[in-house]
Amino acid sequence: MSKFKFLISGGGTGGHIFPALSIAGEIRRRMPDADILFVGAEGRMEMERVPAAGYPIKGLPVSGFDRKHLLRNVKVLSRLLKSMSMAKNILKEFQPDIAIGVGGYASGPMLKAAQKAGIPTLLQEQNSYAGVTNKMLAAGAKRICVAYEGMERFFPKEKIVLTGNPVRQNLLECTATVQEARRAMGIDPDRRTVLVIGGSLGARTINNSMMDGLTRIGEQQDVQVIWQSGKFYDEQCREALNVSGVTNVVQMPFISNMDMAYRAADLVVSRAGASSISELQLLGKACILVPSPNVAEDHQTKNALALADRQAAIMVRDAEAADRLVDTMLRTVADQGVLDTLGGNVAKMALRDSAEHIVDEVMALVENKS
Repeated sequence: MSKFKFLISGGGTGGHIFPALSIAGEIRRRMPDADILFVGAEGRMEMERVPAAGYPIKGLPVSGFDRKHLLRNVKVLSRLLKSMSMAKNILKEFQPDIAIGVGGYASGPMLKAAQKAGIPTLLQEQNSYAGVTNKMLAAGAKRICVAYEGMERFFPKEKIVLTGNPVRQNLLECTATVQEARRAMGIDPDRRTVLVIGGSLGARTINNSMMDGLTRIGEQQDVQVIWQSGKFYDEQCREALNVSGVTNVVQMPFISNMDMAYRAADLVVSRAGASSISELQLLGKACILVPSPNVAEDHQTKNALALADRQAAIMVRDAEAADRLVDTMLRTVADQGVLDTLGGNVAKMALRDSAEHIVDEVMALVENKS
């Protein structure tokens, strides 16, 4: 029997790329000789991350519509037309048994082309509020894997399967104790710990709130903070910390050993991207979410509310962060009862073994086709 071929398309952010790589990893675990090809958007994060994980990738020149400067969309349309033509050629060359879309610019033209060619398609929607690309592709999809209940607002009910979002496997396999993890992060093993993360590039509002609040954090010597500022804000944040003289904050541009950072933390302060939330749920971490207002259809606020409404997170709106974030953080980490409630409730929302469940659906479609 000839080996199966799987095409996976999408990306743009870690929130799309981590699930895509987890799905690919599970396919490879079951079928080591399967052919897997990724299709991403030129110049986006996936063009580096996917080859680094050991998979081939082709790039399309597709980009998002500019809602503020409408004239720029002439170029966007010409890129879209070129991408649609390239997508057809990729299908002819690779001839996949199935196309899997994880959201992001590239999955639009790629999965549309697959649907027109009669290739079965599966969509994976990470957010509680469906993205434009997945909504557009839903009618032609065979299966839609989601991470939240109530997604029939966006998709045909009979196609939806509740699977959750796949996360980085090493986070779930960490065996270090809390004290060992804190030592690995270079901090006091016995002090209450807050982990502040704003993505690999950083989150301006979170970083500004931290810089403004350094003196107040320095006054709470029974607490310590691991602060991932992102590389974009690294110099500014490092300087502010040096000037403040505060000793109970460790700042860095990027955390490579996130498994240890999570394990070390009593409380996590984060944006409300889908991957981050899935990680917090699976790890049962008490969290304060500061949704980014700069994302399509404000989906991070909807993600955060899905947790806050169940007392599984505290939400601080971006516009309120300067006044509220640091004080809320210090008050919360000092209250074990609140930490236990948040951690317990967020863990109840976790959907486990997501990559396995998604690949079960992938394989059912492939076997049904053959």
